[in-house]
Amino acid sequence: MDDQGCGPGPRPQGHQPLPDEEPADPDPLPYEGVWRFTAPCVEASVPQARRAVRDLLLRQGVPVSRDVADGMLLIVSELVTNAVRHAAVLSPTFAVEVAVGADWLRVSVEDNHPYRPTALVTDHGQTGGRGLLLVREITREAGGACDVARTANGGKVIWAALPLSHALP
Repeated sequence: MDDQGCGPGPRPQGHQPLPDEEPADPDPLPYEGVWRFTAPCVEASVPQARRAVRDLLLRQGVPVSRDVADGMLLIVSELVTNAVRHAAVLSPTFAVEVAVGADWLRVSVEDNHPYRPTALVTDHGQTGGRGLLLVREITREAGGACDVARTANGGKVIWAALPLSHALP
């Protein structure tokens, strides 16, 4: 893929720039970096992933507003829940990657299932099926971006990036 499976939007520190991109800042801030962990596609992984991301943001001292942090943690919960519910048949594990730049925060969830979900309007009587709509709405309100991309191994990565300085309404 032209975008190396990352989609448009913020790139993590250490990312090799594409031909049309400017090089990354040579002096990253102390909280900048990329962290990745894997977990089994089981229900217990949802709160564990959320706690791992929350703890990472605190440990690294990421200057994120409470509203943006809460929005990002909800996004993590929704994306991991989708991986657990819909990808586990073909993907016994998933990966969460957190990338923090000088003024943005990006999380992605990758699994090996080839199905690319779409955010569809669902029946209001249903109790589920709105996770990606919620992710899209949170990112839109925060001035961020989200997308789904194929991975080199035929799976998918769903990501959302939020600016650190914008508070959700």
